[in-house]
Amino acid sequence: MRVERLRNRAAVFALIAFIGVVLDRVTKVWALAALSGGKNIEILPHLLSFTLVRNPGASFGLGSSFTWVISVLACAACGAMTAVIKHTKSLYWTIALALAFAGAFGNLIDRAQYAQGFLNGKVVDFINYGWSVGNVADIELMFAGIAVICLILIGIPLIERADE
Repeated sequence: MRVERLRNRAAVFALIAFIGVVLDRVTKVWALAALSGGKNIEILPHLLSFTLVRNPGASFGLGSSFTWVISVLACAACGAMTAVIKHTKSLYWTIALALAFAGAFGNLIDRAQYAQGFLNGKVVDFINYGWSVGNVADIELMFAGIAVICLILIGIPLIERADE
């Protein structure tokens, strides 16, 4: 029974992560084709538009001169999430970790694909909120972060202790 539950959680993790990465890649390919040359598509005036930006850093461009460090941390995070999946019994944690994996891996693909040195590439951002520009991977990471906070506040353990 334990092996079957692990397989089910692994399948859920893999499916959500796969869909998340594909959605991120497809939207970035679209953005590169549709928004190159400085094009801007306004969705909600002064609130939301699509504008192509190449971001070497993390959120809000932080760490722009340490892109390779961000890449190494993303690799480590993806590895850790993959390792933790076999130890959690919670479907909710599985979903949250899959979203976080999809977001981290989606941006990591950009950093590797557009690298101008060791994992020193820029992430394709295109969703312009007026105060920040992001992408689908960032949205996945945001939802994962909210889910993790909620799971902690509700008291759902990531890994159950042996005496439980």
